Amino acid sequence: MAKMSDAQVAAVLDRAVAGINPVLDTLSERDPLGLKKHTFDDDPHHDSRLQHALHLVAEGLNLTDWPGTKGWSSRSMNSRADWWVSRIGTVNTVAVAYPGLFGGWTRRLPLASVLGFANQAMVLVAVAREYGVTDRAHQVRLLASVLCGRDIGDETSADTAGATDDAVLPIEDSARKRTLIGTVWETAMTLRSLSNEFERRPQPALPLRTLAYIPIVGAPVMYVGEWFALSRAARLGRAWIADHPEAVHTS
Repeated sequence: MAKMSDAQVAAVLDRAVAGINPVLDTLSERDPLGLKKHTFDDDPHHDSRLQHALHLVAEGLNLTDWPGTKGWSSRSMNSRADWWVSRIGTVNTVAVAYPGLFGGWTRRLPLASVLGFANQAMVLVAVAREYGVTDRAHQVRLLASVLCGRDIGDETSADTAGATDDAVLPIEDSARKRTLIGTVWETAMTLRSLSNEFERRPQPALPLRTLAYIPIVGAPVMYVGEWFALSRAARLGRAWIADHPEAVHTS
């Protein structure tokens, strides 16, 4: 397969980012039962069984510091960025590691690589948003740098974002209905054309990749490896943001 140009890579990443952002918006903002609001209320509501039950559930949600809760509001910017890596990244990495349950033959398929790539993309966008990198073109540049080792200029990423604007609305509408794991899968399907780029992302350590070929133990080994790879991707993402202050939206 011929090497993709920067513009082609940016176009695929842009479409993925267009699907990731509305899901992150939903995780951060949606509160259909009013549970997040309950976390700011210290009254246990013993006078109402329903309100008391909601309050108890809300306390459990608050313990996770879910975005929009009282616990979340007390976190610093850095701590909020860490939350996406440690909480959402942990859940997503289970999906990435699952193919390893059947041993090394699954490594011959692009599934594990593309899921790992998609997981890192989703978490990197979430981390970037916490630091004020909310412009899609800059998010694309970040992903291109950390996951593909490509320095895509502002002009290329901006042109790509503008060219795909017409496709964003249906992507966002469907993305809001996805589950967390479903988002990783859909993002992976969007990114699958970047097969030549998959090995450029932060990878599990070589010894762990080797042990992942062993049946049964492959899944937990792959999980550990992908977890450390995700943590490294997040560190590289933070470094990119620090080196590109123009990407941070301050207002």
